[in-house]
Amino acid sequence: MSLVKAVVFDWAGTMIDFGSRAPMGAFVEVFGEFGVELTIAEARGPMGLPKLEHIKALGALPRVAAAWQEAHGGAPFDDDAAQRVYEIFVPLNARIVSDYADLVPGAAAMVADLRALGVKIGSTTGYTRDIMAPVLPLAADQGYTPDNLVCAGDLPAGRPSPLMMYKCFIDLAVWPASACVKVDDTEPGIAEGRAAGSWTVGVSLSGNEVGLSPTELAAAPAEERAALNARAVEKLEAAGADYVVDTVADLPGVLDRIEARIAAGESPGL
Repeated sequence: MSLVKAVVFDWAGTMIDFGSRAPMGAFVEVFGEFGVELTIAEARGPMGLPKLEHIKALGALPRVAAAWQEAHGGAPFDDDAAQRVYEIFVPLNARIVSDYADLVPGAAAMVADLRALGVKIGSTTGYTRDIMAPVLPLAADQGYTPDNLVCAGDLPAGRPSPLMMYKCFIDLAVWPASACVKVDDTEPGIAEGRAAGSWTVGVSLSGNEVGLSPTELAAAPAEERAALNARAVEKLEAAGADYVVDTVADLPGVLDRIEARIAAGESPGL
């Protein structure tokens, strides 16, 4: 049996949707419907937050706020405006998310290996339940069914608070938090794990920061791939990740190192 009792995975950019492309496209499209042109880089900036908070963060960007006022007769981007955007964003993202539900290569086999060691598999996401509804059966068909799911909107606060992780501990009946690992491709997701007192592993190459599909990644020059990955690693480490891997297929080796540190009496985040 493993000394790691549970691993809690993010979804887009971590276990599915290599490059985290579904939410990015939806943000660009929905702001466009409100007369505001959003860049891909801007859309990706707050990734990992609950989607309403993500929309508020986008609206707080000075350029976006100015563009919104210009498009809406001087009206500011306030909470009411964010709610209007959100009400269109959720069904839009739910419609397109199925097109981006492929598992990251190696993810299903990695989870099977963890289960064989008695490790429980949790999941948290910045997606709402409505967005996740079409994803769950598609993931199951590919061999991935986590032991629980905690979505944005399920609790009073999402990332970067630890509340979704706390719900995972309850659902999975695991403790202490230091016997659990959070795996995520975003800074808010790493912050979520750290706030809960768990080990954190960042995912760089398949995640939001690199933002490329496997085909796009393979076509990019080696120097460009290395530079993009290095930038993602730097951000995840700066967010406090204990370790960073390219994709979840590389996780087992890191879990061995975490297990050794647990056995030695070490705590996460040190």
